[in-house]
Amino acid sequence: MPPAHIALAALVAAVWGLNFVVIEIGLGHFPPLLFSALRFLAAALPAVFLVGRPKVAWKWIVGVGLALGVAKFGLLFTGMDRGAPAGLSSLVLQVQAVFTAVFAFALLGERPGPRRVTGMGVAVAGIVVAAVDEGASGPLLGFLLVVAAAASWGVSNILTRRAAPPDALNFMVWVSVVPVLPLLLLSLLLEGPEQDLAALRSLDWAGVGAIVYVAWVATVFGFGAWGFLMRHHPASSVAPFSLLVPVFGMSSAALFLGEGISPLRWCAAVLLVGGVALTSLPRLPRRGRG
Repeated sequence: MPPAHIALAALVAAVWGLNFVVIEIGLGHFPPLLFSALRFLAAALPAVFLVGRPKVAWKWIVGVGLALGVAKFGLLFTGMDRGAPAGLSSLVLQVQAVFTAVFAFALLGERPGPRRVTGMGVAVAGIVVAAVDEGASGPLLGFLLVVAAAASWGVSNILTRRAAPPDALNFMVWVSVVPVLPLLLLSLLLEGPEQDLAALRSLDWAGVGAIVYVAWVATVFGFGAWGFLMRHHPASSVAPFSLLVPVFGMSSAALFLGEGISPLRWCAAVLLVGGVALTSLPRLPRRGRG
């Protein structure tokens, strides 16, 4: 990869890592399900007029929209609203690679090799350590909701793989259309119209900025740039940069939100990142003897 593309990949990882801090800020202005609905509304409405018609079947767009938009982000935002720290959430969410491998085995018949199975075990050990740390220092329910969000992300990864979209940005924009109405209905049902209206009436520039960042910077720019890199380079060259997301997430949460990182959380981070690397990164080709 040329230096400019390396810098772009690192920038996307930083944008996605900082996104957890912005989500935490946004949750101070909106109920979680309403915030998630506004994120997709802002990402979808202007962009659908710029990306053209969908390039995959609607069944895949709807399926990924429900799994990724409604389930993953609804659970993630609710988990963080229930007390899961931003930095820890950015870390735990990466266990989606393990769920993806498990679902690929169960649904697609993809058998993981020994290295991948070892990586899955290491990552699960990291989740256990993180759960022990969170159970001792914070609300466990929020942590479990983030784990469920990671599982939902794994489901959406399998559906996306089956859809095989030729244009990642076009696909993500149309996927963003799907969750808006279900999330709004869930918000009205579970969070109540009074709470939603109060949040909208008290909307300020910080709330608007949080919506713009999670919708246009993290979603439209992030996935658009990532799709550009994936089209121009092998996945084995691009995918490792995703492991920087929890690094940026935990460091930005410590810097901007004052979140501490306990020894147990450091241990969980090493296990999770190492396990995800073994699970998701392709094996390097062996060099022949010269």
